[in-house]
Amino acid sequence: MRYLTKSLILFLYFAITGECYKHVHRVRRWAGTGETPKHGTSLSKKPPDVTKSHKMKTEHLLKVDDHDFTMRPAFGGPAIPVGVDVQVESLDSISEVDMDFTMTLYLRHYWKDDRLSFTSSTNKSMTFDGRLVKKIWVPDVFFVHSKRSFIHDTTTDNIMLRVFPDGHVLYSLRVTVTAACNMDFSRFPLDSQTCSLELESYAYTDEDLMLYWKSGDESLSIDDRISLSQFLIQKFHTTSRLAFYSSTGWYNRLYINFTLRRHIFFFLLQTYFPATLMVMLSWVSFWIDRRAVPARVSLGITTVLTMSTIITGVNASMPRVSYIKAVDIYLWVSFVFVFLSVLEYAAVNYLSTVQDRRERKMRERVRSQSLPCTCGISQTRTMTMLDGTYSEADTNSLAGYTEEPIVPEEVQADMHEVSDKPDHMVVHLSVSSESTTTKKKKSLRALNIIQNTHAIDKYSRMIFPGSYIFFNLIYWSVYC
Repeated sequence: MRYLTKSLILFLYFAITGECYKHVHRVRRWAGTGETPKHGTSLSKKPPDVTKSHKMKTEHLLKVDDHDFTMRPAFGGPAIPVGVDVQVESLDSISEVDMDFTMTLYLRHYWKDDRLSFTSSTNKSMTFDGRLVKKIWVPDVFFVHSKRSFIHDTTTDNIMLRVFPDGHVLYSLRVTVTAACNMDFSRFPLDSQTCSLELESYAYTDEDLMLYWKSGDESLSIDDRISLSQFLIQKFHTTSRLAFYSSTGWYNRLYINFTLRRHIFFFLLQTYFPATLMVMLSWVSFWIDRRAVPARVSLGITTVLTMSTIITGVNASMPRVSYIKAVDIYLWVSFVFVFLSVLEYAAVNYLSTVQDRRERKMRERVRSQSLPCTCGISQTRTMTMLDGTYSEADTNSLAGYTEEPIVPEEVQADMHEVSDKPDHMVVHLSVSSESTTTKKKKSLRALNIIQNTHAIDKYSRMIFPGSYIFFNLIYWSVYC
């Protein structure tokens, strides 16, 4: 009985173990072949993983290994058409000093390569990243006159390749390029600049590759949020033409043209208004007493140095061009006005010094003539005060008299009373008692007129502002 029981237990054990082994074997076979389990089994359907199938690899699907992709499509035949469209993402900067601009854009190429055609029941395209680009032929488009450019690589290379079943290919990449722009600063800062980004095939001439805008002017799209601090973007447009190189031939070249107009308000605040205020400040010296030498000299030197600083600051942010800019004309004319105001006071001071010397000699001659004559006739010397009015010409010719001849003490009190009148000029005449009975004009010996304003200052108060206003009217009418 004991042996029978053991035998029964062993039989049941091997029976259960065998069924489990068969069940596991069937599961493995279904998972590897993709067969559907029979009805009644406990396993659900599992979709096949096509990436594990050797025949579904990209290289085999697109027949990459079966063709030589170092050669262009339809090699030996007509030129392959390659359409291009561009979406401008941002216009990053415009540099006047380096004469270039920086732009970020999406560059897309369209062409057909029959070698990449494949069969598809759904007629859907296949999209790949940049790893497949190195294994197939793509157009060798580059940026003419570019200084720096790079393809963005965060988080991976910003490259997209889309292949359609009939062999059409879309190749897109995100690029930032810094290209040269020939700028004309003859009207700066009242100028407009036109820059171009040029695309061209590097190796293939127009006989092998025909580069064209895919949809004409609609091939270029711009983000409406693009703006610049110093410029107003007026328009973008596309053009194309052939470029010739003497050693290689003709090439198709595409142009992205855009026009920028500079904002003037910044330069009005930073350049034009300060320069105008300095010129106006230099006119203040015309109302300062000509005898106040330190005040007028320091004011003139201050305005001259300030204008020099403004000119230096403007030129520091500009390229060293060999022609005259519009801002140079305004600043240098303003500098000339400021400098002429300093020269005006130099002329006034010099003429006053010459006049003082002449008057000093006249006073010495009057004193020598007022001495008693040697003929023996005694004459009594009296002092006469004339309260008279003189013309402006007489006043200017006698300006600068500050010294007085010797006057008796009993007359000085009366002289001070007369001289306090503001509406008259005090004239001291030394006349002999004999000449008092004749004409008083012929007996004039010494003259002293107190006058603080020179005629040149009077004329400068009108000439300088009038000339500067006339210059501004001409300047802004020409450049605006």
